[in-house]
Formats: sequence, structure tokens, C-alpha cells
Amino acid sequence: MSQDQKQDLVSIEIDGRTIEAPKGAMLIDVADDADIRIPRFCYHKKLSVAANCRMCLVEVEKAPKPLPACATPVMDGMRVYTQSPLALRAQKGTMEFLLINHPLDCPICDQGGECELQDVAMGYGESVSKYTEAKRVVKDKDIGPLIETEMTRCIHCTRCVRFGEEIAGVRELGATGRGEHMRIGTYVEKTVAHELSGNVIDLCPVGALTAKPSRYGARAWEYAQAASIGAHDAVGSNLYVHTDNGRAMRVVPRENEAVNETWISDRDRFSYTGLYTEDRLTRPRIKVDGHWQEVSWETALSYAVEGLKETAPDRIGALLSPSLSLEEHYLAQKVLRGMGVVDIDHRVNQRDFRDEAVAPLFPYLGAAISDLENASAVLLIGCNPRREQPLIAHRLRKAASRGAEVFLVNDMLLDLTYPVQAQLVGSERDQVLALAGIAGQIVATGKALPKKLEAVVKAAETEDAATQEAFQRAARALLDGARGHVLLGAGALHGPALATLRALAGWISKHTGASLGYLPAGANAAGAWLAGVLPHRGPAGVERDQPGAHAADMVEQGRDAFVIAGLEPGRDGADPAALRHALERAGLVVALTSFSSPELETVADVLLPIATSFEHSGTFVNAEGRWQSFRAATRAPEDVRPGWKVWRVLGNLLDQRGIDYLDSPAVRDELKAQLAGASFDTAVNLNKVHVELPEAAPENRLYRVQAAALYSGDPLARRAGPLQSSPEGHLAESVLVHPQSAPGHAHGNRVRLRQGTAETELTLLLDESVPPGLAVTFAGSAAMGALGPANTPVVLARA
Repeated sequence: MSQDQKQDLVSIEIDGRTIEAPKGAMLIDVADDADIRIPRFCYHKKLSVAANCRMCLVEVEKAPKPLPACATPVMDGMRVYTQSPLALRAQKGTMEFLLINHPLDCPICDQGGECELQDVAMGYGESVSKYTEAKRVVKDKDIGPLIETEMTRCIHCTRCVRFGEEIAGVRELGATGRGEHMRIGTYVEKTVAHELSGNVIDLCPVGALTAKPSRYGARAWEYAQAASIGAHDAVGSNLYVHTDNGRAMRVVPRENEAVNETWISDRDRFSYTGLYTEDRLTRPRIKVDGHWQEVSWETALSYAVEGLKETAPDRIGALLSPSLSLEEHYLAQKVLRGMGVVDIDHRVNQRDFRDEAVAPLFPYLGAAISDLENASAVLLIGCNPRREQPLIAHRLRKAASRGAEVFLVNDMLLDLTYPVQAQLVGSERDQVLALAGIAGQIVATGKALPKKLEAVVKAAETEDAATQEAFQRAARALLDGARGHVLLGAGALHGPALATLRALAGWISKHTGASLGYLPAGANAAGAWLAGVLPHRGPAGVERDQPGAHAADMVEQGRDAFVIAGLEPGRDGADPAALRHALERAGLVVALTSFSSPELETVADVLLPIATSFEHSGTFVNAEGRWQSFRAATRAPEDVRPGWKVWRVLGNLLDQRGIDYLDSPAVRDELKAQLAGASFDTAVNLNKVHVELPEAAPENRLYRVQAAALYSGDPLARRAGPLQSSPEGHLAESVLVHPQSAPGHAHGNRVRLRQGTAETELTLLLDESVPPGLAVTFAGSAAMGALGPANTPVVLARA
């Protein structure tokens, strides 16, 4: 320990124990570190100190009265007594007042058995109440499909209010009134619907806020608990799945400071409700004379293998979801390549493949997730963190609160819950010019510019003072900051100008010292890259001698047979309609899937039921390159099998060697051995980039761009009823247009959106955050399956 560190420590005594603690630390934190328990309700280590419950009162020598441990900083020589007669009398008095108005409904309360109030009352409450007057009753409000309220139980700890203000950055809950007339609720009648709202359920120390989907499902002590990993984004949040007789009943966070701290997104929390929908595929099926028949696994697998054997390997295409486990990805490519198949890809939503040779080993974040909260400057490109990666959005909010400057290049203005220094919005051409404008300001400091970038940087020169100031400010923040980050999100990765945006972002990061990172869609896009589910690279990033066709080419050219896994025709893909047509034209479609939708039944010939991530063991690799393995948390229904086992059996039926794995860790370890010494470098080789300024969006016409949706990115979330009933769930079936671009149309009306000869019906939302001339739709929604690719002119008509 250094001398400076020693000087920052003070010596205090708690219950006779001498403890060294950091100067200025709160007494309750020091006691917790020393495993000395002090009761509390309003205190939480991630929230500001409120000191309003008074349950943590302790005796401090020479203090005239008991002091709240949560708001009392330690001082050298302090003597504290947590169990003295004075401290106990104060704590029991506080407990008595808290119980005066609390209802006696523990037997029917969902919090019963895991209630902090129950636990503390056992130690500090009296067996008989002296209070005989009527208890207060608080009328409940319906705050949405996710959180159930019983506000008569509320003890006014304000944890939920502070969470919204300090962590989520969305002040949806607040306190009105004083004393026993205080009420916690929404300021106006509205739904609590931000992407982290469910965390107030865990924070609530009583049964005032509980999970609505699992209400009255089972008692807390009846649940079995299993650790798992979030399966919806590249964070890989750590979870606990609570089950009753093998059935998932609820999901709660598992603390991991390096990944998700103590929080999880609502998407990770409530998606389990999609496990038991009516269209869950539970038995293998094959299509006979246009009719589906349930068959045994042996029959279905033999049918699939014979069909694939009869097809030339170069006429077979394989498309896999980026949310499958590492083991599924690795075995899939191993089996398919063993057959001679080279057209293998997981990038079904990507459109621009011109620069895939310069892509990194995997879409690396460029830093540890926890490092983002210490950023000095952040440039977000084609990214809405709140919808794509809610827990990364939380880290960026922490960075902004500490003074980080945040700049956004996107297709529309975003409410990011923290200050943004500049938002440069528009079509993909506008975004390229915005990034080029920032690069131009860096060039002005004496940095050399490659010839490939000269034309696009020249085109970005502008005389608009406000725009130029935004360019200068972003460039200066990245140049001056010691910890800058340039992040490419789903809008950039899936857009038609990825190659140009990557080239500019790579040059900017190189000449400012900022790290270049990616926010990929799906739970395991990083794992898919590492496992070799790519046409031009094998496992561990080894370049293929004979590269195959990428996803877009497979869809455009068609194949005689397709093998798809974890995908839904009509909802997935950069062009869902084209993907569906390509599958319809194929002579054989083998689908490994957890759900059977009408669209899938129309195009498939074999349906093989595979388990979701809740139901099998496997590994996800998150955006920071962290490998996180998990075991089955729930029981898979009927004849459902883990995907990696299905691929193993397919390999055996195809007489392939080296497929006899006993468990999923054996598959994982084989790939990990191939990756020994692999580099996480994201630097872009500027000699191999492809740079092209996109054409301008047509004037006087609506131009459709596509944004990521919070709850329609994968099959499980799409079937989670509570999520789909929320405002964000309804948003996926909407189109956002600036009022100037929709004359004669009213907000909230149903409209027809026409794209060429195709059309779909959506809810029109007039939104001034959308630039005039653009229409924003959401990826993965059912309504988008009828249209072609985004970044295309559309027409708005009355429904």
C-alpha cells in the first residue's frame, strides 16, 4: 500500500472491532465490508443517499442522538455501536412506525418469503402492535403490463424514484404529498415503459412493486434458481432464472460489476414469457404432399440428410441467427463444411459486404464494457444504444454524467437520457458526410488523409456555421480526450454505406487515439465470427481458400437447398421479402427452430425443434470478447433438443469424423484452443477499404430508413406478450414521419406504406425528431415482411 493510500485511511471502531476505512466513506458501507449487518430500507449501494427510512440508526460515541449509518461519513477515532440499547431502541422505534400503516397481507403478497420488511421485522419488530387506529389505504394505478402495484404496502423508501432519476435517466415515477399522505406514482396517468423499468421490482424492499407476468405464479421458496446469460444483445447480462417444476416463472439479475452491474433490461427480464406460446415447436415435422406431419427424430433427420445429399454442395446455402450459441455455430459450420458447403453466413441483416476483408476478428467493442463509463468522448455512428444495448446505454449515461462529450451520427434525433453535444442526422449520405466533416476537422490539425478518403471529405465541406461548429467540437473532443470511443451500431452495420462509414470511423479513431468499436445485433454475433459462420473465414478467423457467397448474394441468387437456424422468414433479414422468396424457390429448406410460424411452414420442408438458451447449455461471447457459459435453466418441452446435439447427430449421419462430443464444453474448448493468442485489434486497414459517397435521397419523396426495435429483434422477444403489450412493443408496428412530410395525415391514424408494388399497413406517428423526407420503420416487425429493403423511396397513403 502506498503512503498516499495509507493517508486516505482512517481508523474507526464498530462494535469493538477496529477497522481501517477510506476517509469520507459512509458508515454503512464500511460496516458491510466488515460483514457487520445494519438494517436498512432506503439505502442501496447503486443509488444516492436518501436517509429517509431511518432504519439504519446507530449510536456514535459523543453524538447527541442516533445517526443514520447511510449518511454518516467515517472519521478517525470514531466509535460506533450497532447493537447498543440506544441503537436497538431507535431501530425498533423506526420499525414500529413503518409497520403502523403496512397491511397484514403477507400470505397473498408476491414478495412474501423474500421481503426485506419481513426479514427486518423479525429482528426489530414487536409481536403485538400498540396501534389500533385505521390503517391508510392507497389506490393503485395501472402503470403498464410489466409492473404490478400495491401501493398500500409502500414504505416511501424512494428507491424506485431515485433509480429512474439516477440510473435510467427517465423520471417516470415520483413522490407527491408529505408524511403518511405521500404517494409514489407517475406524475401523469402513463405507463412506466423505459427499457430498464423492471429493475424497480428488485429494488422495492416490500411488495409494492412486483412483476406482473409472474404475479401469484408461485411462492418465493418454491422456486429453483439457475444462473444464465441474457440472449438478446451483445452485453450478455448475467441472470438468474427462477423455475417451478422446470417451468420458467421469472428472471432476475445476477450481479456482475464488469458486465451488467446489478441491472438487467426489460427484454432480458420478461422475454421468458415467450417460451410457452401456442406456436412453440415441440416435435419434428416434415412436409408430405403439402401437409405437415409430426414424425420421429430419426425420420426427420434422415429426410433432411437424404435431401441434402441429393443436392450439390455448391447449391446449398446456410443462414444462421447471430443469437445461437457458440457451440451451435461451431458445429454447424463444421458439419456443413464437411459436406463441402461453402455458402455459410450469419450476417442476414447486413447489406454492404464490400469491405469484409478489413473486418476485425469479431465485432469487438474496442474496450471492456465497464471502461465505457470512464470515457472522455464518444462518437456514436448509426446507433441507438437504448434500443440496441440498454446496459451499454446505461454505461454511456454514467460517462456523460462524469463529463464525457457525446456526439451522434444517425438517421433521426434520439432521446438518450443524457446530454448530447451534437446530433448530426439524415439519410446514409448525410451520415457519411457528417463523419467526413469530422474527419476534415482532424485533417486541419495536420493529420494525413488517404487518397481514398479525399473526395468524400472534400464533399463534406460546408459553409453552415452550426454544422461546421458541430464537426469541430466532435473532432476536438476526440483529439483532446484521453479515453475516446468511436462506436458503430446496428444502423451502420446493417446499412448500405457500412464500408464507407467503417473507413471513416477507422481513420478517425487512428488519428485521435480513440478506440474503434462495434455494437453488433444478436446475443452471439461475436461468437459466430469466432466460430467461422462466415463464407470467407473459418474458425478463429482463418481465411478460406475458396470463399463462398455471403448472405445477400445467397438470397439474391437463390439456392437449391437452404439450411436455416433460428431465423423467421418475413421478419429476419436485410430484405425479409427477398429472403422469403428465396426460400420459397428452393427445392429443400431444413429449418432448425424453436417456433413454427405460418411463414416458416409455408417455405420449409423439415422443421427440427431446438431448445432456446433457457433450455440448453452453451456459451455466448459478448461484445467485449468475454466468454460466458451457461447451463440449462428450464426443462425443454416434449421432443425439443439442444441445437448443438442436433448438429452432432447430423454430422454422424453424414459419416463425418471428429463430431462425437460428449457435452457442450467439449465443443467450446475445441474452438477456444484454436483461438489461443488471437488479437482483439479493430484497426482498419485503410489500404483495403471501399469508399463511395451514397447518392442523395430523392427530393419531394419519402425515403424509408430502418431502425432497431427494442422487442422485435429475435423470435423469443417477439412472442413475449407483456413486452409486445408495452408502448415499445406497439411501436414496432408504426412508421415515424416528420409532420411536414405527412400533410393531411393525423397522428395515430392507420396508413398504408407503399414501396414499389408492395405495401403494408402501419400506425402513423408524427415525430419532429425525424428529419423531413424520411420515414422510419422498425426491423423485425411482422408488418415489414411485405416490403423490400430499407433506404428506398416509399409512398404514404390512407388506410
